[in-house]
Amino acid sequence: MGTNSTVRRLDLGHFVRPASETGGPHPRVEPVLAYLVRHEQGPILFDTGIGDADPETEAHYRPRRRALPDALSAAGVALDDVSLVVNCHLHFDHCDGNPLLAGTPVVVQSAELEAARRSGYTVDELIDFPGARYEEITGEAEIRPGVWIVPTPGHTAGHQSLVVRQDDGTVVLAGQAHDFASEFASAQLARRAALDGVEQPLPPYRSWLDRLAAFDPRRVLFAHDCSVWEPADGGC
Repeated sequence: MGTNSTVRRLDLGHFVRPASETGGPHPRVEPVLAYLVRHEQGPILFDTGIGDADPETEAHYRPRRRALPDALSAAGVALDDVSLVVNCHLHFDHCDGNPLLAGTPVVVQSAELEAARRSGYTVDELIDFPGARYEEITGEAEIRPGVWIVPTPGHTAGHQSLVVRQDDGTVVLAGQAHDFASEFASAQLARRAALDGVEQPLPPYRSWLDRLAAFDPRRVLFAHDCSVWEPADGGC
């Protein structure tokens, strides 16, 4: 069953990933994307932007930021309207706007919050800021009617994705479960080949793809890729 929820992408800037991290000879400019879910019980914000880091990290990634209040305003929403925050994980390029939403519940996997509180994991000021209010969960949870948290570990042990039922199909906000839509597509094809009985060797894929597939997603959106995954006619 669908809901009348809608999803809107928010552009919160970009950064330059150096060639040493791209696997190729050139650096790559990557977007910083958040998502606004309009839900009947109030807007949900998935990720909140890239934070200020130490001078060495700033020089390494050369980020350009768009302020979260400006991005929300362009979508017709104010900070005070946001009813719930979900971060896919708590690295500094996903949770910069959290302190602006002090008092608003932030849904996070317990393992992720535990890791974030260790020195060197992220920017400490973005975690235990004044008014921080975490709702810790372990595993999957339906946090609003038609909206699910699904653990998608890999990039971090506590990484999670958001699944949103809509009238025109299910949308998965995958965060950094995969860096790119093409990587997600490759993993889906590996899964399909395995289900079709193709002999090994086959590429490995994450077991949580089975759970996401059970939601029959029509679109999968990412934190650092403007491309969108959509299933072939045969589904995923």
